[in-house]
Amino acid sequence: MEPLSRSERAALCNSALEAGESAPTLCGGWDVKDLVVHLLVRERHPVGAAGIVVPPLAGLTARTSRRLARQDFTALVERVRGGPPLWSPTAVPALDRAANSLEFLVHHEDVRRAQPGWEPRELAEAEQRAVWRSLAVAGKGLVRAAGVPVELRWPGAGHDGEDRTATLRAGQDPVVVTGEPVELALLLFGRDQHRGLRFAGPPDGVRRLRGSDLGF
Repeated sequence: MEPLSRSERAALCNSALEAGESAPTLCGGWDVKDLVVHLLVRERHPVGAAGIVVPPLAGLTARTSRRLARQDFTALVERVRGGPPLWSPTAVPALDRAANSLEFLVHHEDVRRAQPGWEPRELAEAEQRAVWRSLAVAGKGLVRAAGVPVELRWPGAGHDGEDRTATLRAGQDPVVVTGEPVELALLLFGRDQHRGLRFAGPPDGVRRLRGSDLGF
């Protein structure tokens, strides 16, 4: 199977071109072109990317983004499709999978689910397992802001049809969120456009989890 980071990169690029540069996304006030520019800054402009994670350097990110935004949209998309430059750490396949699998999956859904009439996709079982493995690791940081114990469950995906579980934050009386891996990923990255999730556990914990600013 092609790594999820690569398949979702290509799928995101296809969806971006289909939607068009001015189409909305789930990322605040960003349109599709803004999202494509963000991906390029993150992957190809290390100085500009510093402001993504260090707020005092946000001006560097803004200047780099404005410069890229003046370029042709299709050319920008194809640059994303081409993957990381050889000097990037994510040019190493293992690091690409670790850093980009959820990034491109969620941003692909940011494009898809902001358009009218969207429906959840049917991912192959191997792709769903890749999402689940990434969530079991990255999810521990994604739920930190909620400050409550959290457990994920993927129905029927374990041995002999049992639920597969992942503890993201240990503790008594956890909030248990049950659903498909892609929908769980969207929740943990702070998106409201998810479907089919079930929440159980202390009502206050559920409220805190659902009301928190989840994500990195």
